[in-house]
Amino acid sequence: MTSKVTTVVFDVGNVLIHWDPHNLYRKLIPDDTERDYFLNTVCHYDWNLEQDKGRGWQEALEERIGQFPHHEDLIRAYYDRWEEMLDGHVEGTVKLLKELKDGGVPLYAITNFSSEKFEVAKQIFPFLADSFRDTVVSAEEKLLKPDRRIYEILIERNNLNPSELVFVDDTYKNVLGAQAVGMQALHFETPEKLRADLKTLGLQW
Repeated sequence: MTSKVTTVVFDVGNVLIHWDPHNLYRKLIPDDTERDYFLNTVCHYDWNLEQDKGRGWQEALEERIGQFPHHEDLIRAYYDRWEEMLDGHVEGTVKLLKELKDGGVPLYAITNFSSEKFEVAKQIFPFLADSFRDTVVSAEEKLLKPDRRIYEILIERNNLNPSELVFVDDTYKNVLGAQAVGMQALHFETPEKLRADLKTLGLQW
């Protein structure tokens, strides 16, 4: 018999805060084709993901500059101007987050994020620092969602019952990863849908 959901576990990027490298590189590379080439070939998604897995930024920058020395300034901007990739918070989700906290719902987070840049994000968005009882940051654990171990760390560290947790993520494979360890999970699409889905699960706040 499924336990009642009592606790919400949030992803961060594009659930609570808007993050997209194009926000920065539209300024630096106005041509769409050239910008797509840079973000798909030079500073691509999998390269950035290695920082989320714990690789240091200095090593990451040197590796890219070594391969693409003519793009050095653009590569360094990925680190130096990282904040410009952010585009504010997801208003409806942050409003819901505050309601849940004020209503006494236990809140946690699991995020694929560079340790250094997560500290920056917490300074920009204070709710990332004061809303959650615990946050599992991928770079600190040297693990990435949807590795089952990253979910287990949250569960074990906080002595939680996975069947009482609902995990929210905008990436479907991460939703499946949470379900694989016994958590309920929701694929985030809009704040309004998330609010309705939590109500459907019987969560009260």
